[in-house]
Amino acid sequence: MSVRTVVQNRLQPIGRALMLPIAVLPVAALLLRFGQPDLLGLAFVASAGSAIFANLGLLFAIGVGVGLSKENHGSAGLAGAVAYLVLTEGARALMAVPPGAVPAAIADPAIRDTLTAAWKSKELAKLSVPAGIIAGLGAGYLYNRFHAIRLPEYLAFFGGRRFVPIAAGLFGLLAAPFFGLGFPLMESAIDHLSQWVIGAGSVGLFLYGVLNRLLIVTGLHHILNNLAWFVLGDFHGASGDLNRFFAGDPAAGAFMSGFFPVMMFGLPAACLAMYRAAPRERRPAVLGMMSSMALTSFLTGVTEPIEFSFMFVAPLLYALHAVLTGVSMVVMDLIGAKLGFGFSAGLFDYLLNFRLSTRPLLLLPIGAVYFGIYYASFSFAIRRFGIMTPGRDPAEVAAADAGDEGPPADRAEAFVAALGGRANLLGIEACTTRLRLTLADRALADPHRLAALGSKGMIAVGDRGVQVVVGPEADLIASQMRAHCDGASRAVAQPPKMAPSETLPSDIAAILGGMANIASARRMDRRWVVTLRDWQDRYAAPLNANWSNRWTRTAAGAVHLILD
Repeated sequence: MSVRTVVQNRLQPIGRALMLPIAVLPVAALLLRFGQPDLLGLAFVASAGSAIFANLGLLFAIGVGVGLSKENHGSAGLAGAVAYLVLTEGARALMAVPPGAVPAAIADPAIRDTLTAAWKSKELAKLSVPAGIIAGLGAGYLYNRFHAIRLPEYLAFFGGRRFVPIAAGLFGLLAAPFFGLGFPLMESAIDHLSQWVIGAGSVGLFLYGVLNRLLIVTGLHHILNNLAWFVLGDFHGASGDLNRFFAGDPAAGAFMSGFFPVMMFGLPAACLAMYRAAPRERRPAVLGMMSSMALTSFLTGVTEPIEFSFMFVAPLLYALHAVLTGVSMVVMDLIGAKLGFGFSAGLFDYLLNFRLSTRPLLLLPIGAVYFGIYYASFSFAIRRFGIMTPGRDPAEVAAADAGDEGPPADRAEAFVAALGGRANLLGIEACTTRLRLTLADRALADPHRLAALGSKGMIAVGDRGVQVVVGPEADLIASQMRAHCDGASRAVAQPPKMAPSETLPSDIAAILGGMANIASARRMDRRWVVTLRDWQDRYAAPLNANWSNRWTRTAAGAVHLILD
C-alpha cells in the first residue's frame, strides 16, 4: 500500500467526523441572525446562537469523538467532552500571562485576577476548535481501542465503555501541557500563518479555492475548510473567517464569498448545458435530475451531486471548474464583496446574511458573468470532446430519472443488494452527500445498479472503502440501510446448526464461546463471517490479540475475521 493511500485512509475518517459538529452551524447562524435588532430584535434568540459559536470547541470534541468511534457510540462523545474540559482547564492553569496583558497600574488583586482570567479565556478561545478536534480524535481512538476492555472483578464496573471517558480524562491531562506551556508557540505559528495568507493576498485565495474543489474527491476538503473558517484571523476573540463574519468583522468573508458565484450561478448553468447537450428524446428523463441538482445548488449550496456527474468523465472540465472557483475567490475579494454563510453558499444564506455582508449586490453581476462562462465552457467541451454527461451515455439512461421509488425499506434493500448484499457490508457511514462504506469485496458492488438508484458516482478508497454520491439524503439512506441490515439479521429466527470444526476452526470457535454459541459461519475467500447466538464483550480481547485490526462486528451482529 502506497504512503499516499495510507495517509488518505487515515485522514478521510477525520474529514467525515468533522461534518457532525459542522452540521449545527446553520442552526446557530439562524438563531444569531434572527435575534439581531434589524430582524426579530430578540436578545435571547441571538444569545442562544452566540452560545453555539462560543462553545464550538466542545461541540467539535463531542462530534469528532462520536464520528470516529465504532457504531458512532455516544460514550465516545462523552469521552470527547471530558478530554476537552480537562485539556482546556489544565492548559488555562499552566498558561503564563505575558507582561502588559494586565495593566501594571491596577493594584487590586481581585481586579487583576479577573483581568487575568478574561485574558486567558480570550486567548484559549483562539485555539478552542483545534483543541476540540484533538480531544475528539483522542476520544474516538480510545473508544475503538478500549470499549470492550475487561478489568479485574473488583473494578469490573469501570470496564467496557465506562472506561473510555476515564481514559479520555487522562488523555486530556497529558495534552494540557502542550496547549498550556506551548501556547505562545502555537499562537505565534497561527499568527504567522494568518499573516502569510493575508500577505499572499490573491494568490492565497486562489490556491484555497482551487484546492477546496480538487480535494472534494478525497473528502479532505473539510480539513482545509476548518483551518480557514475556524482558525485563521482574530476579531475580539472570534477566530476563523466564519466566526469573525458573524461576530461583525467587516474584513471577514474572504474565504466564503467566492463560493457564491460558483454555487448559485456557475454550476446551475453547467446543469443547463448538460441538459441541452442530451439528445432531445432523452431530455425529459434528464430534466428531473438536472433541475433538482441545479435547484439544490442554487438554494442551499450543496454541489457534490453536480460535480460528480462530470468529475470522472471529464477531469479537464473539472479542473477548469476548480480554477474558476479560485478565480471567483480572487474577484470577490478584489471588488470588496464580503459574504458569509452558516451552511453553504446558497440563496438561503445569501438572503439571511444580506445585512451582515459587505457590498452583497455585487454578487449579481459577477454571478451573471459566471453563469455565461460555465454555460459556454460546458456546452463547448461536451460537444467538442464527446463527453458522456448524463443522458448521452446509453448505459446511464436509467439513472437520469432515477429516484427513491417505493418505500424506504425497498430503497434500502435495493442499495444493499447493489453493494453486494448484507454480508458484503462491513461498515455503513455517511457525510453530507456520500455514503461512506467498507466492503468485504469491492468487486461485488454494481455501479450501474447504483446509478439506477440515483447515485451520481462511486469512488474507490483504500483497499475496501467505497464512497457513493447520492446527494443530501446520504445520511437518511445510510440509516435506512443499517436498519434494513439489522432487521434482516433478526428475521433469521433459527439459523441452521453448523457442523463442528470441519467448517470453522476450533480455535476460532473457542474464542467466540464454543461451537454451541455459533449460529452460522461461512468462509468467503480470505474471510470468515460468523453469526453468534450471544455476543459477549469478553470476546473482543482475544480477537484483538489474534486479529488486531483485521476483525469487525457489524451492526447486523456478524463477526468478520480477515485471514492472512
